[in-house]
Amino acid sequence: MSADWAPVLVAVVLFIVLMPGFIFQMPGNKGFVEFASHQTSGVSILVHSLLYFALICIFLLAIEVHVYMGSS
Repeated sequence: MSADWAPVLVAVVLFIVLMPGFIFQMPGNKGFVEFASHQTSGVSILVHSLLYFALICIFLLAIEVHVYMGSS
């Protein structure tokens, strides 16, 4: 029996991509969007958290992404 690794992989990839200030920050400190600023604010943490929640719900509940690894 193989395990479904989709929830783990989707959560990790989204967490890395949506870290405020790592790749982009929305809203930025000096504009609406800043790229690679490596800074953050409370508002951007809230916005990125809402984006993370929405995207993880779409990928795991609506699209039902599945990734099986190991022997069957």
